[in-house]
Amino acid sequence: MAKVDELEADIEQQIRTGQLVPGDRLPPVRAMADQRGVAPNTIAAVYKALASRGLVQGEGRRGTFVSSKPAVRIPFDESIPDHLVDMARGNPDPSLFPDLTAALAEVPPEPVLYGSDQIIPELSSAFRSDFEADGVKASDLAVAAGALDGIERVLAANLRPGDQVAVEDPGYSAVVELVAAMGFRPVPVAVDGEGPAVAALEAAIEQGAVAVIITPRAQNPTGCAVSPSRAKQLSRILKAQSHVLIIEDDHAGPIAGVDYHSVIPADADKWAVVRSVAKSLGPDLRVSALAGDPITVARVRGRQALGTGWVSHILQHIVAAMVSRPDYQETVSHAAQVYRRRRDVVRQRLAKAGIETQSTSGLNIWVPVRDEASVVGAMERRGYVIRSGSSFRSNAAPGVRMTIAGHSLDELKAAAETLVEVLSNRAPVRGV
Repeated sequence: MAKVDELEADIEQQIRTGQLVPGDRLPPVRAMADQRGVAPNTIAAVYKALASRGLVQGEGRRGTFVSSKPAVRIPFDESIPDHLVDMARGNPDPSLFPDLTAALAEVPPEPVLYGSDQIIPELSSAFRSDFEADGVKASDLAVAAGALDGIERVLAANLRPGDQVAVEDPGYSAVVELVAAMGFRPVPVAVDGEGPAVAALEAAIEQGAVAVIITPRAQNPTGCAVSPSRAKQLSRILKAQSHVLIIEDDHAGPIAGVDYHSVIPADADKWAVVRSVAKSLGPDLRVSALAGDPITVARVRGRQALGTGWVSHILQHIVAAMVSRPDYQETVSHAAQVYRRRRDVVRQRLAKAGIETQSTSGLNIWVPVRDEASVVGAMERRGYVIRSGSSFRSNAAPGVRMTIAGHSLDELKAAAETLVEVLSNRAPVRGV
């Protein structure tokens, strides 16, 4: 491993200093092995590690080339013309958010100064009750600026550069790229309709993964959710691997549309559950709650104290006021029901055409296809923008992601009909 790290760092330095520029072809594995005096499988591991971080890209028999893309991809932010229907961005429906007006009025006028508590009591109480209702131990809490910020802080508190992290495949591209950008090595774990595959997680841990990030429901991009039986299977595996850090990214929380089933063993040593309000209250409320083992939470809060200090108390007061409203549970339950109806409309139409999907929760539907680019292009020519699955997957089969959140049932029926038309000349495709 030390030799791999050394060679990887050397090639990365050449890229950063301009000795290797985008488009340059790296020597074939055997040729590079001869140059460096190492085994070919060592060079293969180096190239794979560089590719996982976006620094190089393999192009089959053509070879391995310095990537023309940035090492960390910019999130999907292309402008979408008004005449096209946006089913690509993954945004929640703002019409389903609770009204902010009353919450804004409850923000105290007194300024917050250095030395104040990191978490206001009202928010701590609300988040603790939410976690404990789902059986999550919440005696130790931190507040972060969104789900990804929480995940990043937990990883930083427990891992060292070069450590391997098991990530879902297909999985949320920002999580995979965050792992790589922090200097860790993503290890893809296959996902099916019930969550991460048992054998795949076992293999990732055997390969050396010391952390795993799992989305228990509303998995992005697939919309899958961890089933009760799969949660028990995964929990048994993780119980026997007490050195593995377990992170659950429950980013959608109450609007996911299905129950939460945790994979974290009751006596786990290193763990965290991260819940964001972005999907239920709005992405601009950069607040997430983080429950975890005492050491992890203490490290997260200590590191915050040395940097940002805290998440804005103004945002904390707004979120606390919104989740404490008497009608909050009714509001988020209504949103979950609306999203469920929208998912069902698309899934049922696809199923009639022999196109299987397993997107049982959240805001997105993953549709298996044979050729992502042609399907995305054909849908755009018919007025719809959807996401190619290429940015979400490593070894997983091709697919496309459709966001159902901000559209009426009639609009979704029309979109589903259009997708069936696009796929009509193809044999049925099955899978996640």
